[in-house]
Amino acid sequence: MNVRDSEFVSILGLSGSGKSTILNIVSGLSSPDSGSITYDNVEITGVTGKLGYMPQKDLLLPWKTIIDNVCIPLIIKGFAKDTAASKAIEYFELFGLSGYEKKHPHELSGGMRQRAALLRTFLFSGNLMLLDEPFGSLDAITKTKMQDWLATTQKELHTSILFVTHDIDEAIFLSDRIYVISDKPSVINGEFSIDIQRDSNRNSIASEKFLSLKNKIYKSLILRNV
Repeated sequence: MNVRDSEFVSILGLSGSGKSTILNIVSGLSSPDSGSITYDNVEITGVTGKLGYMPQKDLLLPWKTIIDNVCIPLIIKGFAKDTAASKAIEYFELFGLSGYEKKHPHELSGGMRQRAALLRTFLFSGNLMLLDEPFGSLDAITKTKMQDWLATTQKELHTSILFVTHDIDEAIFLSDRIYVISDKPSVINGEFSIDIQRDSNRNSIASEKFLSLKNKIYKSLILRNV
C-alpha cells in the first residue's frame, strides 16, 4: 500500500478484517511480521510519534478546554503553551471551531468533538493523517455533513489521509484511491482509482458511474481471497 502527497486513500474491509491493525502498524504501535513502513523515504517501522493517528473515539481530555486539547501535540513537540495556542488558533475557523476555544468537550456536539480531534491529529502530523472510522459513531445526517467538510478541508490543507472504513459509499465519496482487503486471512482484493466528481448536493451518488463502481467494490469486498 502507498499514499501519495495530498492524496486521500481508504482501506475498505469487513469488520474484523484487520483494518485498524494496519493503522497500528503504520503508526508504530504494532510491529509487522514482515515488511516495512517508509515515510518520506525513511523507514519508520515500529517507530511511534511520527504520524498523527485518530482512533474511532475522539479521546478528548474532559478536564481540558478545546484549545488546550488540540495543543497537546504541539506541547509534546516542545512548543511553549502560548506559542502552541497561537499556532493552533490559526486553524479554528477552517475546522469550524471558532468561538469554542474555551469550551470543554462535554459542551460540544459529537460532530464538533470530532472536528477538534481531527485538528489535534493534523497538528501532530500535517503531512499525513491516519483516521480510523472517525465518523462511525455519528448519526447519519451529522456523518454526511462531516464527510462533506472533510473532503473540502483535506484539499485546502493539502494533507494526505489514510482512512479506514467499512462503508462503501463513504470510501467512494471521499477517496482518490481505495484498497479493498478481504476477510481473514487478509489480502488486498482490489485497488480502485476514483474518478467521480464530488458535488455538494451528492448527485454523483445516484449516478450510473458511482453505482457501477460500488457494485465492483462490493464484489471485491466479499471475496474470500483472490
